[in-house]
Amino acid sequence: MLIPEMMKSIHCRIPIFILFIYAGILSPVKVLAQAEYLPHSYQFNQKLNETLYDGKNNIHTSLKPYLITPAIRLRYDSLMNLGTDTTRKGWIPRKLLNEHLIDIKTDQYTFYADFLPDLQIGRDFKRNNKTWLNTRGYQFGLNIGDRFSFYTSGYENQALFTPYVHDFINQYKVVPGQSIKDFDPNNKDTDFSYVTAVMSYAAIKDHLNITFGHDKNFIGDGYRSLFLSDVSSPYTSLKLTGELGKVQYMSMWAYMIDPLAPRFSMDRGVANQYKWGAFQFLDWNISSRVSIGLFQSVIWSPTNLDGSYRGVNLNYLNPVIFLRPMETMDSNSPDKIHLGVSGKYKPFKNMVLYGQFQLDDFKAKEFFSNRGFSHNKWAAQAGVKGYNVFGVKNLNYLAEYNLARPYTYSHFKGITSYSNNAQPLAHPFGANFREYLTIWNYSAGRFDFQLHGSYGTYGLDQYGWNSGKDIFKSYDEFTTDYGNRIGQGLSTQLFYAESRAAYVINPKYNLRIEAGYTYRNEDNKNYNNKTSLFTIGLRSTFRNLYYDF
Repeated sequence: MLIPEMMKSIHCRIPIFILFIYAGILSPVKVLAQAEYLPHSYQFNQKLNETLYDGKNNIHTSLKPYLITPAIRLRYDSLMNLGTDTTRKGWIPRKLLNEHLIDIKTDQYTFYADFLPDLQIGRDFKRNNKTWLNTRGYQFGLNIGDRFSFYTSGYENQALFTPYVHDFINQYKVVPGQSIKDFDPNNKDTDFSYVTAVMSYAAIKDHLNITFGHDKNFIGDGYRSLFLSDVSSPYTSLKLTGELGKVQYMSMWAYMIDPLAPRFSMDRGVANQYKWGAFQFLDWNISSRVSIGLFQSVIWSPTNLDGSYRGVNLNYLNPVIFLRPMETMDSNSPDKIHLGVSGKYKPFKNMVLYGQFQLDDFKAKEFFSNRGFSHNKWAAQAGVKGYNVFGVKNLNYLAEYNLARPYTYSHFKGITSYSNNAQPLAHPFGANFREYLTIWNYSAGRFDFQLHGSYGTYGLDQYGWNSGKDIFKSYDEFTTDYGNRIGQGLSTQLFYAESRAAYVINPKYNLRIEAGYTYRNEDNKNYNNKTSLFTIGLRSTFRNLYYDF
């Protein structure tokens, strides 16, 4: 009853938002001519960099998944038809190498469908353990005219993971980025699923898009996002995105779960492992080189701090950014709010500098005192990315630095932490960390190569103390009021390196033969956990899954 009730309340506010956006849209600039949906994938999106960050194009690059607009259509189509041989006449060669399994195109609509296998075998040479993955998936896409699109994908999976991933599953009862089905700590292999379904509609053609579905979202220009990332599993959301020339505005409401929370509320005996989130992001392309963004999020649960039931907070259904920030930035608020600012600058044609600053609780007199006050919680990102580097076509790179102070993203209760389904909504490390990473990609025809390296330092809990990394612990359990520093607790270093080489058999659904090698070393004074994993397999889909934690 709660979801329909929430959607009904949201629906009452939609006309207000449409008027808000439409009131300023008097220019004939066209920016949303298509409603077609593009699943988010860093590996695929980086191939669009030359188009996305071309100063001649007024493209808003922070909100993902993207819609396939005319500005990126040419580059997108060229990637989807890479290496296509139109002389092939046989049904099997065409479907295997060039086309969707089902591909229907008419003047009124298009429809496609594919079978998506992800079959891998591997060996961890440090543990002398074998690994394997058996995934059977599907995707369907429907586009009606230039306003409506529908996309869905689903995957049934069984896997035997390397030990560090298996330990994560045992601790949090979730497969990273996905949803566990039947958890049994005594089984070495894991049965899990992953499902998305998204409807997109251009309500006011070229100006307002409405997206409703069950999927992930990402805000930012980097590999990580400190605002909203796609680390956790999919969730249900309603998203409104409007554009006026150089300004883009997004308001989204999400329905999430927290399996780590107590099963029932104290006074009514009702399930309370669900929560809601409201997210707003304003992006302004000031010029062809400079952009700034403003971000706000609120997470709230159906119960108060004392366990009493309160249901949906209707105040958060208003789509206007910064409507209630001052009240909810109070550290005594039962709800969790974040404010953020982002920036992007293009110093050269093929280089982009970007960054994010996310603010949690804030005490002005302590913020600049450098005394390590426990309730001054924030996170920051700085990065650079580029394309066709050294004059080499399709050689792209990214270098990024991320940090978060202790107790950032945590709250009074685990259910109102900045999380979904037992994983963070921002960085996979949680908080209390520093991270340096770089990713290099190169494509030559249908061959793809990637190198990924990262080094992180963080502080783990010890002696029963909350050092500030685990965002599911209450920040009321902090160790000390002052003297809190990034890395406090059990000082730990994580080195992660990954290389992948693939040959794309069919670019329509990223069917490829892929070999990869991963080296991971987590080290502190109590243990040294090493992984040296080689994998090979037949893979497909464009989804992002993160194991670099």
